[in-house]
Amino acid sequence: MSDLLERSATSLAADLKSGVLSAVALTTACLDRIVNRESDIQAWAHLDRDRVLQQAQAADARRTSGQSLGALHGLPVGVKDIIDTADLPTEYNSPIYRGRRPTKDATLVQRLRSAGAIVMGKTVTSEFAVYTAGPTRNPHDLSRTPGGSSSGSAAAIAAGMVPLALATQTNGSTIRPASFCGVVGFKPSLGVLPRTGILKQSTMLDQPGLMAMDVAGVALLADALGGYDPLDEQSLQPPVPPLSAAAVEAEAPPRLAFIRSPYWDQADTTTQKAIEGYVASLGGMVETVALPSLFDDAASIQGVIMNAGIADACRDDYVRSRDRMSAVLLGIVENGRKIPAMEFIAALAQRDRLRARYAEIVAGYDAVITPAALGIALKREAGTGNPIMSTLWTLLGAPAVTLPLLAGAENMPVGVQFVGRLNDDVGLIRAAAWLERHHACKQR
Repeated sequence: MSDLLERSATSLAADLKSGVLSAVALTTACLDRIVNRESDIQAWAHLDRDRVLQQAQAADARRTSGQSLGALHGLPVGVKDIIDTADLPTEYNSPIYRGRRPTKDATLVQRLRSAGAIVMGKTVTSEFAVYTAGPTRNPHDLSRTPGGSSSGSAAAIAAGMVPLALATQTNGSTIRPASFCGVVGFKPSLGVLPRTGILKQSTMLDQPGLMAMDVAGVALLADALGGYDPLDEQSLQPPVPPLSAAAVEAEAPPRLAFIRSPYWDQADTTTQKAIEGYVASLGGMVETVALPSLFDDAASIQGVIMNAGIADACRDDYVRSRDRMSAVLLGIVENGRKIPAMEFIAALAQRDRLRARYAEIVAGYDAVITPAALGIALKREAGTGNPIMSTLWTLLGAPAVTLPLLAGAENMPVGVQFVGRLNDDVGLIRAAAWLERHHACKQR
């Protein structure tokens, strides 16, 4: 069964549909792994073993009865605990919402179920998906953080507890934990995945994310969950084309730009050298590109938009329950409440200028290479890590994926982040899959 848990989501999906593998067998293997490792890793906020097995039995019954099967038939998926589930609590890792039971699924969860997935349980998030960590530990080193805020999702994938998981990102909450835990994290373009039923922070920044062990896995999940959502004001119409085909296409090497970003100097020296060494190994495929000074204020622009959004989203909680907020969250809300309307409007206008300039700069490239994090996972007492290496790309709403290609001190994972052109998720996935295969070939 341990070999089963090391297999890719796409490989498992094929065997589940053919009947070579049963949903009950796979789900039981995942549950057994959770039993063996959860006391150390603590990736799960809510998990109901009986309910999970009932879903798996129903999936097997659908297959044996000859009913049509969805793209995610029988695949267990972890769901971050800021995404509503009607059959499990959604508590945002906050005492304010302890015991909260949504009356309906988030659109993402509805689509998971329609595609035949097994909703395994709710994965741990940091409080309100910001910076106060939950109990989750990094599977590679239990003394280290898995990152945040999608802590449990990244740790669950890395530990082999599930083949797929849902995450979110308003700053760096998918890319950074994926890098820290050595898994693939994919943040599609703003508007690709529906956000109805997910904790709201900022309509211009909130972006669902996906995690798996390889690029094909996140592409499979994106195809099943993407599509227009009439209740989401940022939803793309028409949606982006399917991504799974792009993940397996044998294309020519991608055209790549190496952009250190305005925050390169904050990365530790070991990570800088590792990224530069990786770029050098790709030879003439990569051109080094410098961003103009216009981008230097990206973090402050993002901070204004995010903090104002969180203050608005937490308006009632602040009035009624501020004594149950962490000092960190309370500070974000109070900072956001002080932001003048004109400053917020100016930040949105600056964001639009950055998007337009970015589109010009990367027009001739399939993807940008840049760090996913400042370094390896920190010790848990130091917090969930700095999201700054994702801040600019999240602000732009560009698609981004991190691949576990490098290793840092103590053999801890170091992800390489690849960022695509605006709304060109297909091009990014195609490039990332080529680079993933290229790396695997070099490792043999």
